[in-house]
Amino acid sequence: MSTRIGIDLGGTKIELVVLDDAGCERWRRRVATPQGDYAGTLHAIAALVDEAERVTGAGARVGIGTPGSPSPRDGRIRNANSTCLNGQALQQDLEALLRRPIRLANDANCLAMSEAADGAGAGARTVFAAILGTGVGGGIVVDGKLLVGANAVAGEWGHNPLPLPDADDLPLPPCYCGRAGCIETYLSGPGLAADHLRHGGEPLDAAGVTRRANAGDPACQASLERYEARLARALATVINLLDPEVIVLGGGLSQVARLYDNVPRLWASHVFSDSVCTRLLPALHGDASGVRGAAWLWPAQ
Repeated sequence: MSTRIGIDLGGTKIELVVLDDAGCERWRRRVATPQGDYAGTLHAIAALVDEAERVTGAGARVGIGTPGSPSPRDGRIRNANSTCLNGQALQQDLEALLRRPIRLANDANCLAMSEAADGAGAGARTVFAAILGTGVGGGIVVDGKLLVGANAVAGEWGHNPLPLPDADDLPLPPCYCGRAGCIETYLSGPGLAADHLRHGGEPLDAAGVTRRANAGDPACQASLERYEARLARALATVINLLDPEVIVLGGGLSQVARLYDNVPRLWASHVFSDSVCTRLLPALHGDASGVRGAAWLWPAQ
């Protein structure tokens, strides 16, 4: 039986999983991402692949999910919030190190592939998967196939402007991409933390805001309510444009349970329909979904 390796290259960790053709996990490992070190990142990935193949006793096809995406012009990574990757020929460099062809896709596309194949979106014709983590991204699967787009940016809703900003959303926060008011600046984990601070809250990370909101802290509850209203407006634009049967959330903020009741209630007034049957669901495979989706970039043999 052949095996597939999936690698999730994140801003803080690199995770590898080995799957057999039935999708069953054979081995997994996670290591820290070398910060700001492109060469170190390449060698950390190569070492993980070498260890995986030594432990499982088999060569494997390798798929990698990465922040940003390869440019259709020259194949170099662009739009990554792990900025040491930008401008680098990541796929070519890894193919040289690993001595084989690899498949590479945006991390949100890998989330979408995983959840559409055998996760929360299984059986749906159209799935939109959104990452709400260190950054914000999205991926689209239609009839089991990943939609990449003419410019390889399909699903990149995190760098659309936040719809209908009101007084609570101003001034527009600057984004690393050079614009201001991107969805990512509000709906990422750092975005939630910065919004809480802007509105007079204590310095807390997103997990801290959520934890205190659940304990009844009024300022943290208000921050989560602003977050939910923004997420509802942002996802309503996805529904108006794509009309998916399922929207799957991944990333750290996907673990906030109240989103799945509150956001669909709030998005109804922004969707151009008399009813909304789109389901909002957490990723079935949780944190493992992106790395599984990277393995799914290769078909079963």
